[in-house]
Amino acid sequence: MTPDEILARLLYRDGLMLVIDKPAGLAVHPGPGGGDHLERYLDALRFGLPHAPALAHRLDRDTSGCLILGRHRKALAKLGRLFSSGRIEKTYWAVVDGRPPADQGTIDAPLIKKNQKTGWHMKVSPDGQKAVTEYRVLGTDGGRAWLELRPRTGRTHQIRVHCAHMGCPIVGDPVYGKGGRDGPLLLHARALVIPLYPNRDPVRVAAPPPPHMQGPLRACGWTGEE
Repeated sequence: MTPDEILARLLYRDGLMLVIDKPAGLAVHPGPGGGDHLERYLDALRFGLPHAPALAHRLDRDTSGCLILGRHRKALAKLGRLFSSGRIEKTYWAVVDGRPPADQGTIDAPLIKKNQKTGWHMKVSPDGQKAVTEYRVLGTDGGRAWLELRPRTGRTHQIRVHCAHMGCPIVGDPVYGKGGRDGPLLLHARALVIPLYPNRDPVRVAAPPPPHMQGPLRACGWTGEE
């Protein structure tokens, strides 16, 4: 990614934080196997500060959309407190196989990490950590549905596991769904509401759906205006 390309993905900027539109298929930080990752490009977003911004939270490699960066240590600490207290509201869009049992509802299913020789995955278990996701059906296309999802906790792979748990895995999910037979993962971090400043309205940021999701979303009724 060139400096101009990452600058073009900037959605919001102030003295404390940046919000960028993370591309799908790019890890946010280096993994055990190496490979390309977002952190190597963040120096282009210093905007005069002595250090590059840093990740305030994470998105999966194949998830696109709103990602917050803290511009310095104090900003990262403040953002960390907001995340840990659940005050930052996150909204995701997904296209799933099947349709939920109701047009809206809450998935309350604890999650635990399971390690295997082939790798790890998250699993619903009464022994796991509390995990809650609210969902709403925004449209349908035959055997698929377009969902708005609002996680109320921040567990790893939470939305992906919760969708699969209610019988509607996210299209393209290689771990909890049918895999890549249907193309890339159709999960997008659509919007954030961030109460960053006590005496101001919350910062509201939205990221447009990536090109690979626009066709499936239109098939489910998205007009490009929501």
